[in-house]
This record gives sequence, C-alpha cells and structure tokens, in this order.
Amino acid sequence: MSFKYFAAYSIPLAAYLGFSYGGVWSFLTPAYAFLAIPLLEYLLPQDDSNLSAEKRNKEQVNPLYDLMLYANVFIVFGLIWKVCNMLVSYAYTPFEYVGFVLSLGIVLGTNGINVGHELGHRQHSWERFLGKLLLLPSHYLHFYIEHNFGHHLHAATLEDPATARYNQSVYHFWGTSVVRQYRNAWRIQLDLLKRGGHGYLSFYNDMLWYLAIEALYLGLGYFLFGPFVMLFLIASGIVGFLLLETVNYIEHYGLLRSKLPSGRYERVREVHSWNSNHIMGRIILYELTRHSDHHYKSSKKYQVLDYHSQSPEMPYGYPTSVVISLIPPLWFRIMNPRVPPEMKPV
Repeated sequence: MSFKYFAAYSIPLAAYLGFSYGGVWSFLTPAYAFLAIPLLEYLLPQDDSNLSAEKRNKEQVNPLYDLMLYANVFIVFGLIWKVCNMLVSYAYTPFEYVGFVLSLGIVLGTNGINVGHELGHRQHSWERFLGKLLLLPSHYLHFYIEHNFGHHLHAATLEDPATARYNQSVYHFWGTSVVRQYRNAWRIQLDLLKRGGHGYLSFYNDMLWYLAIEALYLGLGYFLFGPFVMLFLIASGIVGFLLLETVNYIEHYGLLRSKLPSGRYERVREVHSWNSNHIMGRIILYELTRHSDHHYKSSKKYQVLDYHSQSPEMPYGYPTSVVISLIPPLWFRIMNPRVPPEMKPV
C-alpha cells in the first residue's frame, strides 16, 4: 500500500491554515499550489515506473485507495462550511477576501472536480453520486454528462470542446470550452431522453435536476449566510471550474487524431494526451497526469494507471504547466515544438 496519496490532502490543509490565520496567510494555498509544488517538482526526480501485474491486481482491490477519495467529500464541504461561518463572523480586508476565494477555488478544482472526475467513472452509482457532489460547489454538474459521454468519445478532435487547438491561448480556451461543454451536455442529454422515449420535462432529465440542485446550493448559502457569502460561493466555484479548464487545456493541447478513409477518426491512443511523471503533480492530482492510460481505459482506478513511453511528455509537471499556460507566449514557445508535426494544422 502506498501512502503517498495522503499528500493530496496538503492543498485543503493549506486552505484551512490560510482561513484560520488570515492576512498574508490567506494566499497560502495559491502560493503552495503554484510556487512550492512547482519547486518541489523541479527538485524531485521523475518516476516513470509501472506496477507489476501482481502488485497491480493487489492494489486494484485495496479499499483504502477508495476511502482516500471519499474523504474528500467531507474535506471539501467542511472547508466550505468553515469559510462561510468565518465570513459572517469576522470582518476581513479585500486582500483577504481575494485570498479566500482563490484558496477555496483551488480546493474545489483539485480535491473537488478532480476527485469528482475520478469517481464519475466508477461502476457503482453511489460512487458516481459522491463524484457529482464534488462537482456541485464549482457549478459544474453538467461536466459529468459531457465528460463521460462527450469528451471520452471526441477527445483530440475538433469536435471536442475540451481539446485546445494549436496556438489557442488558455484565455480564449476558457470561453470556448465552458460554453461548448455546457451546450454539448444539453445536446447529449436531449439525445439520451429521445432514445429513452422521454420528453424534455421528464424525471430523467438530469440537466434540469442539475440546475435545480445548483440553485438549491446557492440558495442555502444565501438563506444561511446572506448575499455576500452566496457571491463568495459563486466566485470560488468559478475559480474551481477555470482551474479544471486550465488542466483540460494542458492535457490535450494541439494533439489531434487523424481521420481514416472512412471519415471516422482513429481510436484514441497513447499519443493523444500530454503526460507527466513529475511525482508531486502525480500524487496531488491522483495520477491525473497519466492521462493517456485514463483515456485508454477510463474505468481504470487512479492507483494502477500506467505510463506509456509513446505518450508525449510535458517538460514540467501539471501544476507548473498550469502556471506556464497563463503566459501564452511562453507556453507556445515551450509546447509548440513538442506537438507532433503531423498533428499541426496545415
């Protein structure tokens, strides 16, 4: 059993400390996530080893790996409850409010959406339910539909909103991906309803349920804590889903599948996702950085994902790459030469 994944709790721990001490400490989480972790990634060696078949079979069924994921539900909502109570009990400076929004938003993106994504691929409905709970604070419940029924089908094609185009900046990508993913989620939902013989106003219309549940979440924030806290929850949720979209950006940037003579795309292969073996990003994000293997078999649990030598490698870990992507000229200079020539637009 590897206990390294307990390090994934270090981001919510940083947020807890930042909330507790305030002042400059309110920025502890962004400083830790995007300064300290990149520094550690630079100093620590990479690890491209895979588990043996025997160990993989053993780790696959170890329940502690699942319990580590489930714990994030209590951690995320516990932090939300803590910060909401703080905001109505004490007065803070605008500087601190910004730090709190960024801190909670980072937790919602890493220990919320990222873990929700992992659980959303599980076979048990109650695990998928927990995954959706973790998507809720980022106002991104529709991600479950679009990601599972859209992205995994269309990844690394122009039809996929979550695949960034060559020379597309992350800021432009935020707009196109957010809008197109939401629109695609509705399109997929309506198609599922039609195939099931259900109408728009149906008990089976999950998108309507998602709207109602997200409104209830914000409504509870308003009722229990007031309008300012509700606005805080909206803002931190936006930070959470923009962090997700930034990770989407770096995962597939510029990588495209070829079209076959039949007009269909080639199957998703190991070369259609950017990977990283930098150890800190791997454990903080529950092996999300082994993204090619995840696309190869999406039901595969995070602790047994493999590294493939054919996969394109990022020169830096995912946390470092997120920071670099926010400076488009630097991102293009580093990443464009790494995109395979046959995938670049003519």
